[in-house]
Amino acid sequence: MQRRVAIQISGIVQGVGFRPFVYRLARENHLAGYVTNTADGVTIEAEGDLAAVHAFLARLPVEIPSLARITRCTVRDIPCTNDTEFQIVASRPGGRMRVLISPDVATCPDCLREMFDPRDRRYRYPFINCTNCGPRFTIVRDIPYDRPRTSMGAFPMCPDCQAEYDDPADRRFHAQPNACWKCGPQVELWDREGRRMDVQDPIQEAAARLSAGEIVAIKGLGGFHLAADAASDQAVERLRARKRRWEKPFAVMAPDLETIAACCELDEPAREQLRSVTRPIVVLPKREAHRLAESVAPSNRSLGVFLPYTPVHHLLFAAAAFRALVMTSGNLSEEPIAIANDEAVDRLGSLADCLLVHNRDILLRCDDSVVRISDGKPRQLRRSRGFVPVPVFLKEPAPAILAVGGELKNTICITKGTEAYLSQHIGDLENLEAFRFFGEACAHLRRILEVDPQIVAHDLHPEYLSTRWALAQRSCRSIGVQHHHAHIASVMAENHVDSPVIGFALDGTGYGTDQTIWGGEVLIAGYAHFERAAHLACIPMPGGEAAVREPWRMAVAYLARHFGREFLERRLQLVEEIGRGRIETLLRMIERGANSPLTSSCGRLFDAVAAVIGIRSHVSYEAQAAIELEMAISDPDREVPPYPLRLLRDREPWIIDTRPLFELLLDDVDAGAAQSVLSQRFHNGLIEILVQVAVLLREKHRLDRVCLSGGTFQNVYLFERLIRRLRDRSFEVFTHAEVPAGDGGLSLGQALVAAHRAVPSP
Repeated sequence: MQRRVAIQISGIVQGVGFRPFVYRLARENHLAGYVTNTADGVTIEAEGDLAAVHAFLARLPVEIPSLARITRCTVRDIPCTNDTEFQIVASRPGGRMRVLISPDVATCPDCLREMFDPRDRRYRYPFINCTNCGPRFTIVRDIPYDRPRTSMGAFPMCPDCQAEYDDPADRRFHAQPNACWKCGPQVELWDREGRRMDVQDPIQEAAARLSAGEIVAIKGLGGFHLAADAASDQAVERLRARKRRWEKPFAVMAPDLETIAACCELDEPAREQLRSVTRPIVVLPKREAHRLAESVAPSNRSLGVFLPYTPVHHLLFAAAAFRALVMTSGNLSEEPIAIANDEAVDRLGSLADCLLVHNRDILLRCDDSVVRISDGKPRQLRRSRGFVPVPVFLKEPAPAILAVGGELKNTICITKGTEAYLSQHIGDLENLEAFRFFGEACAHLRRILEVDPQIVAHDLHPEYLSTRWALAQRSCRSIGVQHHHAHIASVMAENHVDSPVIGFALDGTGYGTDQTIWGGEVLIAGYAHFERAAHLACIPMPGGEAAVREPWRMAVAYLARHFGREFLERRLQLVEEIGRGRIETLLRMIERGANSPLTSSCGRLFDAVAAVIGIRSHVSYEAQAAIELEMAISDPDREVPPYPLRLLRDREPWIIDTRPLFELLLDDVDAGAAQSVLSQRFHNGLIEILVQVAVLLREKHRLDRVCLSGGTFQNVYLFERLIRRLRDRSFEVFTHAEVPAGDGGLSLGQALVAAHRAVPSP
């Protein structure tokens, strides 16, 4: 008995070898029909013996290519046509585009074998790829994903490449970036003025210059890296001085897992992330004898490491015996990463000694992703290359909404049915270049998703550039979303939670509904509404943003609040370092309320404690004091008593009072206690008060689900132990994994809150 079925598949099914997979599977089952790309994804018609069709349908979803992802599959019976063969037919244009584009992924083992095989025609070709690897998102202009709609459209294929591209049995069948030495992109080495250097092998020469201590700007998948020999203190210090990145850790690329294992503590979940096709930077504990320059990650017991993910990276490591290379974003300070050759000369010429460029256009900037393993799972710290534009799948459909994120670590989000698409990491919207990138990302995501949002969701802060942009979109309804409510909604969305929860939203800065700066928040939250149930006591933030850069200011604010001027009579290192005169000036500022906005920020509490115990009075990058305060804990498994915090329940919302904490902290400082103990007692005290608040709120509201969000939860010691303590008290705890806990995940929560507040059109 014959049967013919029509199959419609949506998801990541274009540019990932899906059609040749279907072709081979159909041929193996002796079926006739066809497969084609459409704006919806992939359409298949398959006809044959009843048992053969059944076997085809059973194998189809479980044997798909490694980069493919099916989000929807419908099957219906249709009349037989008595076809005699199975074909791959040309893409069908038209209709609304609902296909998902694959992220950029690492070079596959098959391509690496060919690239290092002297007998292969692509021997040492730095742009080798196939349907299982290579650039995708960063070279796409439009969909369906076909070569003319990518930056590879500028490179007509030679006969050999065209034959591979047209052969359904070939690994490069319809691999849109397919190319070789004859017809594809090429690399060149330029001097810092943009002049082509006359060298026989640009990659070999670049490797030699890196070995000699020079800094090389290298064009990759989503932009330029600035590279230096990670084993050379002199080279790394030179890079720091030029990039004006004085202390923030650099990421390093190592040639293999064995090298990483010699530098870092490496468990199996970390190994899986490092060798995955996404190739993120993975933050790992450093070994004491790591044999890299100390200046790579000063005052930090962790190291961000990753493996080569482009052919150029592999060729560089093959050309010279590097232990590791610093590979940091090709930019100055917090500017967007450079992507165009001329742009790189203008912006990186003063930073690099030479530039390794190529002539394939990068159409969209995309930084490296960063993950860390905590509580047994990989957690996104920065979600970008390798993960974008894979959507977060929602429990229920949402209207078309554009959410524009916050000011720091900005991402945007567009919702489309049950899919929420977060952009790549855009960064801090503090300069014109970053704001332009924000606009580019909005336009590009709308174009490739073919979505015209009628609602734009934004932060409540009126001075954020993203908020101003949102309010200027006259054709859209704007919905403001409180920062910490968005954090909790983001966790709920990722975990498909739709009932109210107890939400802990801990971070550095968020604009509150009372126009103060929030950041140590306990919410009772659903999507549409939230209640501020408790928060850290509000403290003046003397100097405003200056207090973020100078944690000693927050230390003085806390000490003055709890002890008046009496703390000046104690023999504190802080007072000696800053000077009594400067502190007196700051105290007068606080007393007058001059430029001293109130804050409940958990990040500023970390800053204050770090400054009081002598870890950090000034910082050169965001959250440095908090990071180093966590790093000070030398023996995490040691049992030390927590510092007490007091919960004041005589008002709504409840107040978490820090005076008992600082009383004992100062006593321990006077007694000469080790910073490791001081830090650990502080962390333990914060954990205990949060658990206490959760228990009391469960009694009050009959809720046993807790969501954790905000940048503070990137602190592994706090995060893992709070989860453990909450689970011990029978709470169900929800956390981030797909999107960052920090502001990089904010736009997802904004979109979901706006979706639930939006009034349906009549």
